[in-house]
Amino acid sequence: MKTEIKQDYLIAIQSELKAPKNQFNSFGKYKYRSAEDILEAVKPLLKKYNCYLTITETTKEIAGYLVLNSKVSISDGEKTIYVEAQAGINPERKGMDIAQSFGSSSSYAKKYALGNLFLLDDTKDADSNAVNEPTSRPQKIKMNVRVLENLLKGIADGKGKEVKESMTKYDMTKEQENTLTVMINTTK
Repeated sequence: MKTEIKQDYLIAIQSELKAPKNQFNSFGKYKYRSAEDILEAVKPLLKKYNCYLTITETTKEIAGYLVLNSKVSISDGEKTIYVEAQAGINPERKGMDIAQSFGSSSSYAKKYALGNLFLLDDTKDADSNAVNEPTSRPQKIKMNVRVLENLLKGIADGKGKEVKESMTKYDMTKEQENTLTVMINTTK
């Protein structure tokens, strides 16, 4: 005998959930939603459909990196569905103590797990006047040793112009930017 999987509650919640980007990052000049915004928006729907949500977090080391895993589960008491998302933890992040570093990674992973479970995306509402406007600036790629080495290799290979054009895609320090610029200008 085949048992029917009851998933209608998740489909209904995914269809009805509205979690607008009401937060504003004044540094990056973009709007965003937090995990708390999503949780606040979903609570009435959980009550309406007699479901409950749980969030569990674990940490582990993967390839030498500390990673936080956030698991978001929704259940109607019969069937449980879950989604996981991960975020790296940098305990040596400038301007943050260890608790803040863990908290930041926790918020990030939780937000993405919730967004994936409830199918939240970055598009504007279809009835919005700003449907075709981008919701935020593109994320810059974090500069690391490997990226810097590749950029320097590109300069050495005579591709300074291409490297200069691509530099805006990377989140780098002034020192790194100055070093690359000097290297580009000296190899012309």
